[in-house]
Amino acid sequence: MIELEGLTKRYGEKLAVDHLTFTVRPGVVTGFLGPNGAGKSTTMRMMLGLDRPTEGHVRIDGQRYEDLTDPLKYIGALLDAKAMHGGRSAHNHLLCLAQSNGIPASRVREVLDTVGLTSVARKKAKGFSLGMGQRLGIAGALLGDPRILMFDEPVNGLDPEGIHWIRTLMKSLASQGRTVFVSSHLMSEMALTADHLVVIGQGRLLADTTMADFIARNSRSFVRVRSPQYEQLRDALHQAGITVVEAGGGALEVDGDMAEPIGELAARHHLVLHELSPRQASLEEAFMRLTAESVEYHAHSGPAPDREWRGDLEHGKKVG
Repeated sequence: MIELEGLTKRYGEKLAVDHLTFTVRPGVVTGFLGPNGAGKSTTMRMMLGLDRPTEGHVRIDGQRYEDLTDPLKYIGALLDAKAMHGGRSAHNHLLCLAQSNGIPASRVREVLDTVGLTSVARKKAKGFSLGMGQRLGIAGALLGDPRILMFDEPVNGLDPEGIHWIRTLMKSLASQGRTVFVSSHLMSEMALTADHLVVIGQGRLLADTTMADFIARNSRSFVRVRSPQYEQLRDALHQAGITVVEAGGGALEVDGDMAEPIGELAARHHLVLHELSPRQASLEEAFMRLTAESVEYHAHSGPAPDREWRGDLEHGKKVG
């Protein structure tokens, strides 16, 4: 279990993390979300003692990270897949980690096999692709067979098979009662992987809840219904006191969880339905809605700069 209490980090006048308090519990995959600049990486670095908090503290199974003996046996982490000596082979990279944490050398072979790198174990890491580097970083996180695992953007560079593999691995680790904490910007993948979400914006906690509750609280749920007897269906819904919105394409929309009442109403009136589908926003849509006011870096769509402005940019000039 990971416990944060009042965790705060300032860099001069910049408040990167603002009194974060939450608990990452075992047995579920907890997703850690936030826009760019929200403070996710800084928070994860403070969890691992890589950055010192300005205020507050972090406890790893009740202890500070710096007080852990052989920390890889308590918590394994992948924060940067490139954080390795490129001149070492995959095997020797892991062997160095094992020897410094009292882990038997036999464990190196086990984790290399787990992540699918046995065939390249003797190759130097500097020749690895991004995906292979990710796998080696995950192997390092698993090396001490820890009860807690942290992953920052673990699917970067992985092919579809690799993405499916890491998703299955994280779910398997959580099912074993381990604490799994994962940060990612890939919302579609997070929706398939995480059971619980912690969302931050501008360093502050915005949500700490289940995946289902997060989407329900931050999105619109509705029922889409289509019928060749469009007008009769619309009139029947109105007569029943149900508010409908004409959605175009011969469809009607009704807010809320109304699929069953609508189906029963249509049956009573002998109306044919071509569609009766409950709809809910995706995780991405719910996330965008919640964090709209917390985005630090905004991109703006619009026409390309005119020729004069482009020329000034190329020559380092500022106009206006």
